[in-house]
Amino acid sequence: MARLPRWIAHHLAALRALLVLTAVTGIVYPLAVLAVAQLPGLNDKAEGSLLYDEAGNVVGSSLIGQSFTDEDGTALLEYFQSRPSMAAGESGDYDPLVSGASNLGPEDVVDALPDPALGWDGDENAAKSLLTQVCERSFAVGQREGVDGSRPYCAPSGDSAVGAVLGVYYSEGTSGDVVRVVSLNEECGAVEAPFLAEYEGVQVECAEYGEDHAAAVVVPVEGDAPADPAVPADAVTASGSGLDPHISPAYAELQTARVAAERGVGEADVAALVDEYTTGRFLGFMGDPAVNVVELNLALDERYPVS
Repeated sequence: MARLPRWIAHHLAALRALLVLTAVTGIVYPLAVLAVAQLPGLNDKAEGSLLYDEAGNVVGSSLIGQSFTDEDGTALLEYFQSRPSMAAGESGDYDPLVSGASNLGPEDVVDALPDPALGWDGDENAAKSLLTQVCERSFAVGQREGVDGSRPYCAPSGDSAVGAVLGVYYSEGTSGDVVRVVSLNEECGAVEAPFLAEYEGVQVECAEYGEDHAAAVVVPVEGDAPADPAVPADAVTASGSGLDPHISPAYAELQTARVAAERGVGEADVAALVDEYTTGRFLGFMGDPAVNVVELNLALDERYPVS
């Protein structure tokens, strides 16, 4: 019997290997993983850790946060509020399709001010710095929860707050006498006066739209706010993905009195429910305790519905 040419034998061997590997990795392995995922204790996670209301309708996932606000973005006071989700979509609506980090860091302290004729909503080139975003959120949370929303390097500005940042001009570039000072995040016309009247004996000016302050030395001003703000850090910053459904126990505690009052129940009852949905450190030492807001608010509606 004649032997097949070597090149044909090599191709047949390669084809057999392809068929075997296709069967193992493309059929057997996926089916095995699917079977394991159906085991008790694993099937819920495999299907997305879905949450259901009393009627059996899917209302979310315990792995993805939600915004408990009305259509205008105003917080619904009868619910615990999640941490910001601005990294996941411009509307901050926990959209998994646009999840991602903002790439803003501690040095992002100067706003790109809007054209006065267009405003923040109309000028696509305008952008608030991370510092100003944090200051605005802290002010808003403080107003909502009835606590002091001030924090270092933030300054009250109108009915909100901005990053307290000066652009200082020196006579010799970065040294010498101070010759001019501008409050970089307070636009002329938007504020009656800068947050600081004078800096080293020089009157502080508001910022004019379109003026270039690249030659100024950026000087954040700490101010006299408490070093330990009443509003926790997770209340004013988004998670890396913008989808985290958890808040810190401190932020949950800050909201407990408001939620209890809005639902007409005892504060101790709501606090007990918060404790029930608080998880500890993983393995006892990794991470921090956290409260799942989505699960907590679902439980609130089931046990203490709004009348």
